[in-house]
Amino acid sequence: MSLANTSQFSPSTFFLMGIPGLEHLHAWIGIPFCSMYIVAVVGNVTILAVVRAEQSLHEPMFLFLCMLSVTDLVLSTSTMPRMLCLFWFGSHEIAFDACLAQMFFIHSFTAMESGFFLAMAFDRYVAICNPLHHTTILTHIRIAKIGIAMVLRGMVFFFPHPILLKQLPYCQTRIIAHTYCEFMALVKLACADAGAAKGYSISMAGVFGCCDASFIAISYVLILRTVFHLPSREAKLKALGTCGSHVCVILVFYSTAGFSFLTHRFGFNVPPHIHICIANIYLLVPPFLNPIVYGVRTKKIRDHVLGALRIKVI
Repeated sequence: MSLANTSQFSPSTFFLMGIPGLEHLHAWIGIPFCSMYIVAVVGNVTILAVVRAEQSLHEPMFLFLCMLSVTDLVLSTSTMPRMLCLFWFGSHEIAFDACLAQMFFIHSFTAMESGFFLAMAFDRYVAICNPLHHTTILTHIRIAKIGIAMVLRGMVFFFPHPILLKQLPYCQTRIIAHTYCEFMALVKLACADAGAAKGYSISMAGVFGCCDASFIAISYVLILRTVFHLPSREAKLKALGTCGSHVCVILVFYSTAGFSFLTHRFGFNVPPHIHICIANIYLLVPPFLNPIVYGVRTKKIRDHVLGALRIKVI
């Protein structure tokens, strides 16, 4: 079957190319990707199991961390198994509807992840700047409402993406020069004016990314101001230590997401394989890194995991 067509058509399948220029390395690239995916699944499931089993961990920070873990599991699972089929088995074709579903999960759950980072920053702000009212401000009901709001935000505002793409005619080709179905990669295949679709996507990504990052930055400015006024050096280090894990994963998430967003829309001189590798890192590394960072740096989680391992060994 020919992969190119110059007349308008409604494709039943698309052809995922993978990483252009690195096709001969696909099998090798799949090995670290698969390893990170396994660590991401095991790590996030472990966090969910530990928090669920230990009543003492039913605190705002750990409840938000559970929401982040669920988001990471869905985000990585919506892309990684299909990507490994491409790398290892040469399974390049993907159904149009499956492609749209994958794209929706990627964008909506990325927005949810950004929202949960913001919720965790708010939790740290309240815990450090207003510790006496931490439990009264962030009650379980309020935490649940914040979680539901972040889920609805991600789903409602990115639900138009597949609808907009479904209505576009495609005439250039059905080859997607990517490892997964990305919105802008699909828009570039349309032979009609896709200005409205591009504008909506850019505005949504820009608004969510900039607003969440700005509020997170404001939270940490206020946190630092409070920390610097603490009386002892030990108190300052303890307060900053509770934020260290959060800052690490936020920097990885927003730096890779921002690079992918800007290069896909404005970085025309960036080599395709560089952009696609960064885009893969942006989807895979945060789910892989989050449970490691929080598991190692968060004493309560680390102690419960080590305790469970000792019991099993004995």
